[in-house]
Amino acid sequence: MEIKVTARHGSLSESTQESMKAKVAKLPRFFDRTTGIQILVDLEHTDTPKVEIIVSAEETNDFFASDTGSNVIVALDSTIAKIEQQLKKHKEKLIGNRNRDHKLVDAVTD
Repeated sequence: MEIKVTARHGSLSESTQESMKAKVAKLPRFFDRTTGIQILVDLEHTDTPKVEIIVSAEETNDFFASDTGSNVIVALDSTIAKIEQQLKKHKEKLIGNRNRDHKLVDAVTD
């Protein structure tokens, strides 16, 4: 899985980038078909940086979330929480559909 960090209107230190990569590397545990993660940090407003995360996964549309915060790490944490919710909901939807299909097949055969 590829993790890419991009900064607009400024630059991020290597330690900050590595910290961000370490935090988002945990996202595939919520949805195992994750193929890539892109982090975009907009530093245009230094007092409220904006962080956007795009998660690419197999056989589904990309997941997207963004948020601002008092610093980059705070914005990243709140954005990760939003992405986690989306991934959990999508996985539950897939599991729910799979279980529902089995129940329909069982009902027809009985």
